[in-house]
Amino acid sequence: MRMVPFDVPGHKRGKGNQELTNFLGEKCLTVDVNSMKPLDNLCHPVSVIKDAEELAADAFGAAHAFFMVNGTTSSVQAMVLSACKKGEKIILPRNVHRSVINALILCGAIPVYINPQTNERLGIALGMRVEDVKNAIAQHPDAKAILINNPTYYGICSNLKAITELAHQNNMLVLVDEAHGTHFYFGENMPISAMAADADMASVSMHKSGGSLTQSSFLLCGKRMNANYVRQIINLTQTTSGSYLLLSSLDISRKNLALNGKIIFQKVSELCEYAREEINQIGDYYAYSKELINGDTIFDFDTTKLSVNTFDIGLAGIEVYDLLRDEYDIQIEFGDIGNILAYVSVGDNYKNIERLIGALSEIRRRYKKDKSGMLRHEYINPKVTLSPQEAFYGEKTSVSLEESVGRVCCEFVMCYPPGIPILAPGEEITKEIIDYINYAKDKGCFLTGPQDMHIKRLQVWKGAL
Repeated sequence: MRMVPFDVPGHKRGKGNQELTNFLGEKCLTVDVNSMKPLDNLCHPVSVIKDAEELAADAFGAAHAFFMVNGTTSSVQAMVLSACKKGEKIILPRNVHRSVINALILCGAIPVYINPQTNERLGIALGMRVEDVKNAIAQHPDAKAILINNPTYYGICSNLKAITELAHQNNMLVLVDEAHGTHFYFGENMPISAMAADADMASVSMHKSGGSLTQSSFLLCGKRMNANYVRQIINLTQTTSGSYLLLSSLDISRKNLALNGKIIFQKVSELCEYAREEINQIGDYYAYSKELINGDTIFDFDTTKLSVNTFDIGLAGIEVYDLLRDEYDIQIEFGDIGNILAYVSVGDNYKNIERLIGALSEIRRRYKKDKSGMLRHEYINPKVTLSPQEAFYGEKTSVSLEESVGRVCCEFVMCYPPGIPILAPGEEITKEIIDYINYAKDKGCFLTGPQDMHIKRLQVWKGAL
């Protein structure tokens, strides 16, 4: 429509910022608009956004779906804030994304952590043991909710159905951080999705495997949730100026997956399976898959995750990450202490996969070294002393990493990605943790979280415990 714009944004459909229009394109700037009446309002949808939400809910098998434009971080936080109030307990694995613990800082809920089992060969945290969940429920019958990572960044899936049934038998809500599981709803022979398992809420990163723009996400609700209350919670933190670029990308991507999802994810699975077979033939690398399944801590495996252990070539995952980028012009998702993850999607092809395989083969030939002295584990069980909110907002002081041993941490330290805290507010700092942080720094991991941007000092609890 040739509407004369006397509203925001001030670039007026791109006319006021020609360089930006030239860079992004006229069509992009034309649809970067405000919540005018014909385009509905994200905070209180009554027309086109409401219709789009209903289509999304239908596609995902949910009772309700919310369009989220503050990233899946805001979806995760909305789940926790909807389920828990100050002083109430929530059962969760400790290897959660920082957004979960951020939500606990905001609302004052008390975490009941289940420390995950680890795979000694891979050094990664696994899913939640059903027995551990039973024990946590027995010890904390007053908990309001259970939060589950499914799948993990590496593709590990918990027994979602059994844990959900356990929680509901004990009047607890089930919240699923499903950031890496969009494809579970649309592909065939995939692990069970949160909504299919009858979970109460799920956060889905459509921008990861779903094809929408970065920062766009869905928050799904089951039939037990009061969607009107959840919207109020979302509106506590989500922008009132929702980007129609993000909203439209969610809608278009939902349509694409609803119509073509089976074909799309069959192709992705085939590409990943081919890559795994070829990488494992190189030697020393281990591209793992369903052979890990044990019926409990690894109840299922997401075969679209091309996770590769690099320990036996004597290189940390982050070192392989850097070599792939710097020497071979290949950008993978992340590398950590012992693993890399190459995110494969419908946008990939066999030519790209062959290039990755060839590069990994050359890296082994050129850079393989003795693996002695390497750290094996990605996860260290924390000792929780204070609630995240109490520690984060409490009186604190700054000390060097070496001086911090034995003190209580008041901030986060994590490698990003994947964004799982090495330390979170309220946890005791040990020598093992400091050694891990120094090792990660030496290997080139991107560490974030503390006030000190150089990660040489930490904020610790000042008061007496």
